[in-house]
Amino acid sequence: MIEEILFGRQPILDASGALVAFELLFRGVGATASLHAPMAAFDDLQASSHVMAGALGDIGLADSLGPHTGYVNADHELLMSDVVTALPASRFVLEVLETTVVDAALRERVAELRRLGYRIALDDVADRNDPRLAELLPLADIVKVDLLQCDRDEWRAIARLIEPSGKMLLAEKVETAEQFRAARDAGYRLFQGFFFAEPQLIRSRTPPPSTAAMLRLIALLERAPDVATLVEELKRHPELATRLLRLANSAAAGMRREVDTLGAAIALVGTRQIGRWVQLLLYAGGRDRPPHADPLAQQVGMRARMMELLAVQWCGDPELGERAFMTGMLSKIDALVGMPLPRVLAGLPLSPAVRSALLERSGPLGLLLRVCEARERGDLAALQALCRSMGGIDLASTARAESSAAAWTFSLTA
Repeated sequence: MIEEILFGRQPILDASGALVAFELLFRGVGATASLHAPMAAFDDLQASSHVMAGALGDIGLADSLGPHTGYVNADHELLMSDVVTALPASRFVLEVLETTVVDAALRERVAELRRLGYRIALDDVADRNDPRLAELLPLADIVKVDLLQCDRDEWRAIARLIEPSGKMLLAEKVETAEQFRAARDAGYRLFQGFFFAEPQLIRSRTPPPSTAAMLRLIALLERAPDVATLVEELKRHPELATRLLRLANSAAAGMRREVDTLGAAIALVGTRQIGRWVQLLLYAGGRDRPPHADPLAQQVGMRARMMELLAVQWCGDPELGERAFMTGMLSKIDALVGMPLPRVLAGLPLSPAVRSALLERSGPLGLLLRVCEARERGDLAALQALCRSMGGIDLASTARAESSAAAWTFSLTA
């Protein structure tokens, strides 16, 4: 019996690096499948049905996707069943697994699903002689090629074979920027993996001025400064001060009052909200795509909020929750600025707890960060071990926190 539903997400980006979709990875805790197993890899069709219903309902799947498309694995049994049509065709792509036996009945069913509006992807192609290419390519919209299961010559040959058909090529298991560039040059147009979160080191010895200013402000806010101190810091950064005044006047719009000083803006918005705003602005500001389509902004926003929710549940301490949020937000700052993390953090007056969590993954904040990282990797064994060591946090807690954090992040960046 499946008592709990866990799900993970892997980002799918377009050639510009914008977030456009997620592959959704499901498991029931009572099943024997791994977290990265297909939805159909449960004990029976009834279990698959249970997982899908829960995904659409209890775990708030639509909220977790935001405006993006969801890709879902499906085997022969699930494709042939009515269960699959519980997923809205406008929001989901159905992935035909590499283990699926293609017969006349399946071809007819896939054609029917396309008539119903579903998009079809051929999953985990690693060989240009994959029989699904001959049997299902005319009915498919997307071909997903696993870069780790074949060498570069083979995935380039697959691209040359598929391109004349006009089908979209998606490269899976893209873990480095070099892989991304090579696949893009070969004709791939969609990319799945966490390559965007890996630091691309640059020669600069210090973060860009605007980033450095926000980092100093974030560190100052952690120390709960008085209004006068915060005003003086903001005066040194006119762009941030102007943005804060606009934010405050938006908040005051229904109050028939005008906010025209930094002190009044701080009093109205509150230092806690200013801290959240600056931390999100750190990743979303100055980028060439909207925040909801920025995979790094989405990842760190969700990670920070998930850490906060779990911290409060674990210890009941709002202050730990605040530090957990900051830890999550700073955990990918190296990827943002293209510098080693120790160098970025060196000039910031962070608390020892936050610093050790970021650099060593130690202490309570380090444990929370490791929980989030394990869920992102789909490492269920590590996640279970971490939950056992923490007490009061279980797998279901992490699933609820992740779903809530994803919805929260999308709501702020829509």
